[in-house]
Amino acid sequence: MQTNLAAEFKGTQDGQEAEAILRKCVHCGFCTATCPTYQLLGDELDGPRGRIYLMKQVLEGAPVTRSTQLHLDRCLTCRNCETTCPSGVQYGNLVDIGRRIVEERVERPRGERTLRWLLKEGLTSSLFGPAMKLGQRLRPLLPASLQNKVPAAAHPRARMWPQHEHKRKVLLLLGCVQPAMMPNVNSATARVLDAVGIQTLVADDAGCCGAIRTHLNDRAGGLADMRRNIDAWWPLIEGLTSQGKVEAIVMNASGCGVTVKEYGHALAFDAAYADKARRVSELTRDLSELLPDLVSALKTRMRGRKTTRQLAFHPPCTLQHGQQLRGGVETHLGALGFDVKLAPAESHLCCGSAGTYSVLQPELAYGLRDRKLKNLAPLEAQVIVSANIGCIQHLQSGTTTPVKHWVEVLDEALA
Repeated sequence: MQTNLAAEFKGTQDGQEAEAILRKCVHCGFCTATCPTYQLLGDELDGPRGRIYLMKQVLEGAPVTRSTQLHLDRCLTCRNCETTCPSGVQYGNLVDIGRRIVEERVERPRGERTLRWLLKEGLTSSLFGPAMKLGQRLRPLLPASLQNKVPAAAHPRARMWPQHEHKRKVLLLLGCVQPAMMPNVNSATARVLDAVGIQTLVADDAGCCGAIRTHLNDRAGGLADMRRNIDAWWPLIEGLTSQGKVEAIVMNASGCGVTVKEYGHALAFDAAYADKARRVSELTRDLSELLPDLVSALKTRMRGRKTTRQLAFHPPCTLQHGQQLRGGVETHLGALGFDVKLAPAESHLCCGSAGTYSVLQPELAYGLRDRKLKNLAPLEAQVIVSANIGCIQHLQSGTTTPVKHWVEVLDEALA
């Protein structure tokens, strides 16, 4: 695909990157067949190929309309299209660029601007925790749309953090909403790692990974979040504190994982942070990437315990498409005695959560949720497991089957 960028974009960082990405696209349409929104809407402009044409027109100087903005908004950024693409088109980076440009040129209705500001500032605020606790107390009185976003009370073991010191240490990002919504995911992670001789450290000054602001078109805010996290982590990466040096930065939310693994790309042009960002990306591991080295030790700890449970695993898009990690969770949990299965159909498709997408595009999000649960139903699982807080809460809102992070199920087996 050839493109002639408008003069205002030539030579800019965004323009150069977009042009390089567009050059790879051969218009084959394989991506359309695996795009969730195209599957629901059947509109070429609500698939990757159509959106690429829209962004190409914008970069070539065509008028930008509200319609262009709506089609880009409907993209889940699930990156299924990247997995499918035979040419390696980095669609996720392209759509981030396209959305930023369109956001600067098309004014949103006041209601949309307000909601996006509340999401961007509220979810990353220190007030989110108290607000979530209040929401949990008042949950029965809330309308269904809000009940769907408020999980039940925290797990009784959620605040039980292991106190043992180990020679092996890793750094864990707690996340911005996870400590308030599902704190047991973080403590379960620490307990499972503690069981095999790995100490989990936390940098108090770290916060949101930057994904929320970035995907709401606040690039400057997203980059600021990334720099703050790098500053908070660096003493532990370099071993400059009494806590020692960490061997990895561990993510138990795959949405955060894909973002932190791309810090090196996001800050490549920042002279003060480029090298540090690249180092952070190199050290970052999804929690599932630790499993291969831990299975033997975990088997020893679990010997004699009854662990066979029927689990249905929903691999988040940020895990299987964003990080290109497939097969690890079900394989290694299976080796530990769990009966883990994927949906017999469409296990590659997004559940509709996609960060703030389920709030901004509820009709499409719930359509995808119900489609995902319908495909999981034939497994008749005791528990549905996933690897990202957004997927877990979104799926739980549509089923009475418990939905948990896979590490919580493993933690229960070790207890």
